[in-house]
Amino acid sequence: MNKTGVVIQARVGSTRLANKVLLPFYGEQTILSIVADKFTHCGLRVVIATTTNTKDDVIEQFCNSKNLVCFRGEEFDVLSRFIACAKNFNFTSLIRVCSDNPLLDLNEIDRLIENIENNQDVDYMSFIVNDRPSIKTHFGFWTEYVTLEALERVASLTSDKLYHEHVTNYIYTYPQLFNIKWLDTDPCLNGRDDIRLTIDTREDFDCIKEIYSNLLLLGNQYDLSTVVDFIDRSAHLKEKMVLEIAKNIK
Repeated sequence: MNKTGVVIQARVGSTRLANKVLLPFYGEQTILSIVADKFTHCGLRVVIATTTNTKDDVIEQFCNSKNLVCFRGEEFDVLSRFIACAKNFNFTSLIRVCSDNPLLDLNEIDRLIENIENNQDVDYMSFIVNDRPSIKTHFGFWTEYVTLEALERVASLTSDKLYHEHVTNYIYTYPQLFNIKWLDTDPCLNGRDDIRLTIDTREDFDCIKEIYSNLLLLGNQYDLSTVVDFIDRSAHLKEKMVLEIAKNIK
């Protein structure tokens, strides 16, 4: 029987914005707590996967204070960390989440989970936007699903540091080796390359913090089209995003 868990990748050692996942983001909430809260409704076990580096002791302490489950593994071989985490919790598959995306779309999370239930034979599933895997964009709205077996296959096929740091990159680079399903995204993003909602820098942090604060004034139930509409009506925010995109090309 398949057992899927949610694994949120987090560490404090970012070179561009250290400690970003634990910085105050909205009131007392951090990016990490906001991202973890996105999955409280889904009925799946949620694990924060951090590193064994002593710098990340604060991640484990934070998890303990928030009653979040924490797993610690390899710092730079993130593929190994995810495989070890899945085995530790007896997950046969997992939803991989990046902790620097506080505007993950709840509707898209639910759509992914629904498609997982209806496509038990796939190795990998995520969203495709403008003919690119969503994980390779700056949008920050989506997560990805992968089986433990597929991750173990990647580990056996390559020792390349690129593929061990970027957990699923090998899978969509060599799609002929895996059973992949792509989900379409909202047409409002067609042709768009001017939206950046993933946090790597202080400029990203401040910009997305402003967006998040304003969205909550509209109520908790916002989706990606609401976010895009707000950005399109906020010229100063879009200008900042375009600058950060140019500086942080994926």
